[in-house]
Amino acid sequence: MPLVTSPVGPLRIGVAGWNFPDWEGLVYPAPRAKNLSQLEQIATHFDTVEVGTSFHHPVKPEVARLWLRQVAHNTQFKFTARLHRRFTHDRLLVESEVAEFAAGLRPLRDAGRLGALLMQFPWSYRFTAENRDHLIRLRRAFHPFPLVAEMRHESWATEEALGTFIDYHIGFANIDQPEHVKAMPATSFLTSAVGYVRLLGRDTANWNAEYSKPADPSARYDYLYTQSQLELWKPRIQRVGSFASETYVVFANDAKAQSAVNALQMRSMLEGRPQAAPAGLQRRYWAEMREYTERPRQEALFEPYLALAG
Repeated sequence: MPLVTSPVGPLRIGVAGWNFPDWEGLVYPAPRAKNLSQLEQIATHFDTVEVGTSFHHPVKPEVARLWLRQVAHNTQFKFTARLHRRFTHDRLLVESEVAEFAAGLRPLRDAGRLGALLMQFPWSYRFTAENRDHLIRLRRAFHPFPLVAEMRHESWATEEALGTFIDYHIGFANIDQPEHVKAMPATSFLTSAVGYVRLLGRDTANWNAEYSKPADPSARYDYLYTQSQLELWKPRIQRVGSFASETYVVFANDAKAQSAVNALQMRSMLEGRPQAAPAGLQRRYWAEMREYTERPRQEALFEPYLALAG
């Protein structure tokens, strides 16, 4: 699978997570293909996947090694992963827990397959001296990893806040999210060698208070971006990709496999030609997938070089 390229480095486009029951028959064939894991199928159609389970519990090293075997057929594929909520939401940095979490992802990092470790913070995490200091402590605790931070409050878009990102080599996750008070606007910031774009959907009606527990949590991410909405993000992604050594574009609107649809659409827009798409997606989303084929292409990737931009 060829990567979308920029003047500096590759753009990897993919989805957040892969183990979703409602993806059966859409992204994955039903009944399941024998001897072919879900992750193997993800690595056939996408350049990257964001590990979401690491937000709730550490990844076991043997599981990470299994993942490496499952994506081995795509030499260009890289993972990103979310940092455990103990470190971001609970703000606890217990040395043994840091070591356990880092050990779980070390096989991916050592294999050159871990592109970024995403620190995802809640909207309530504003730019204050205390929160800035905690961000710096996280940078030091996880110094071997390429860190990226997702901030949902607009206070982190100020010049002083961005200076912290640059000074401590922390990537900035440019996000698309539902509109709400003092929400982070759409941006195209690059504060480290790693560019990151994350699209969460825009379903304002189901975007409940961050600590509430709706009956169906997946409803928050039940959203399908339109072609015109994706077009607005195309130049932002291109701008980030023009300076980053690598750029990751992750769709998190996973309900009903809509993230997979939009990821394929964005790749087509950036590459200028339709992509290979699973047959199930073509049937369910026939209007969006009507120009897509089922068989993926295989091409070589050029060797990127490193460029830092502030």
